Amino acid sequence: MKHLTLLLSLGMLASACSDQPQSSPTSASQSPAEAACLEADLVIHNTTVYTADDNQWQAEAVAIKDGLISYVGDNDGIEPYLCGAAQVLDMSGNAVYAGFTDSHQHLEGVGRRTKTLSLFGIPTLQETVARIEQWAADIPEGDWVLGRGWIEREWTDQQRFLNKGDVDRFTANKPLYMPRADGVSALANSRALELAGITRETPDPEGGRIERDIDGNPTGYLLANAMNLVRDFLPPETDDYLKDNLLRGMQANAALGWTQTQDMGMSYRLVDLMKELHSEGQMLQRVYAGIPIAEADEMIRRGTESTADGMFEVQGIKVYIDGTLGSRGAALIENYSDADHNGFMNRTSKEVLMPVMHESLRRGFQIFTHVIGDRAVRTLLDWYQEAWDAVPQREWATTDLRWRMEHAQIIPPSDQQRFVAMNVLPSMQPSHGIGDLNFAPDRLGADRLGYAYPWQQLVDRGLMILGGSDAPVEAGDPRIEFYAAITRKRLDGTDDAGWHPELAVSRETALKMFTIWPAWGAFQENERGSVEVGKRADFSIFDTDFMTADPADILTANNMMTIVGGRITYER
Repeated sequence: MKHLTLLLSLGMLASACSDQPQSSPTSASQSPAEAACLEADLVIHNTTVYTADDNQWQAEAVAIKDGLISYVGDNDGIEPYLCGAAQVLDMSGNAVYAGFTDSHQHLEGVGRRTKTLSLFGIPTLQETVARIEQWAADIPEGDWVLGRGWIEREWTDQQRFLNKGDVDRFTANKPLYMPRADGVSALANSRALELAGITRETPDPEGGRIERDIDGNPTGYLLANAMNLVRDFLPPETDDYLKDNLLRGMQANAALGWTQTQDMGMSYRLVDLMKELHSEGQMLQRVYAGIPIAEADEMIRRGTESTADGMFEVQGIKVYIDGTLGSRGAALIENYSDADHNGFMNRTSKEVLMPVMHESLRRGFQIFTHVIGDRAVRTLLDWYQEAWDAVPQREWATTDLRWRMEHAQIIPPSDQQRFVAMNVLPSMQPSHGIGDLNFAPDRLGADRLGYAYPWQQLVDRGLMILGGSDAPVEAGDPRIEFYAAITRKRLDGTDDAGWHPELAVSRETALKMFTIWPAWGAFQENERGSVEVGKRADFSIFDTDFMTADPADILTANNMMTIVGGRITYER
């Protein structure tokens, strides 16, 4: 198995460390000053350490040697390490957590967001259009006007999708393309539609839709695979541009306290640029990547990949099935409560996906599938089972598959139980659950809300939820994700009737959602994800105790330090 060598080495280190006392090593007749000095590179003490380890949930101090944890215990027991060349960090007044993992993110997009027009957080449609106009004014004639992040659910004046009529008057000679915050739909102006040859006669592509007005003319709003019709005409991007985006993404993540990103859909072009960053010593967090299914043949040729230091790993294949709930693209079993259709499937067809799943079983690849609606969830459970039945287990590389469903926002109880029976992992983003509060009741109706974003229901069934953010679709902030998981309320503390507050989770569960459970979802539970002797030394350190603070105070907490493999990658 791919982790065997590392696990053996960690096991030997753990065994060696078990021969050393894990609390105070001094005898009754020996003072700490007289005790032998125990080597460490870094010591953290005088604090509360939340380990995410049920066997020892809290500690006061940790010691790190060669990037691994060598001591977890109380302040008395750390004294023999407070000597020699160790860097000592007194973290009194702060809280130390096992390193936070964002189990669903798009790293290059996080970095790109720092360099293009960001429409996140604008409260009205009118202000959003004004901001686009201001940005477009500085774009030369003929060049593309690019940005991302508009989201009608946040607007207080009108809650409708942008269309070409909003922007055509100031972009007549400048093609415009701006994905909605979900990244699964986009606005294109008339010039962009013209370049792409999209007219009223253009058919909807498989797995996508061209939104049209009552006369059948394209409005400029494109869903899912229809986005590709315009995306193919965007200007080419240099490797230097993309590499800088990846670096900026890691910088942004480290500043927020993330120690690992699980990237859902990293192209091989980006993979090779990540390898360059790794070889240059510029990794600021760990990255665990899934390759888009369009490049599955290349992954079959290359196989899984990982670096010896555990900073970068390519392990699986990312698949898209349906759209999003906000855009009414999520595939539902019954029609939307506010529309006369039930969304769409087949962003990836069964004919394309099935042979990829067969080969993944034989080669040990993980499968990460974007599904949001209950029809998409149920269909993919069926397809997973069909693939497993089609390939004899003697041909499988491993029976420990850990195949995942990304988002999985609407799961009827019968299908929740199938997750358990099939050992399928739900990878979910709590911020979706509070952001979607603004439109999900209209889209789903009261009955389906009872099993929408069903976090506690899944935990009650014994499932591990892999917590993430889906940045840059959402802000990508661990404070928001933790808050959303434990409150199920908007950031201002409000919610609406029928939003099922009982589906929020405990703080202990929320911590596991961003630490040890994502580690399990990446086959890394023996290497990282909790603060235990022998594991990699990853820590997120905040000035606020998430486990006891008023939930509102979590949102204003400051990340004081991010540590990855015993190395400080961000310090406030």
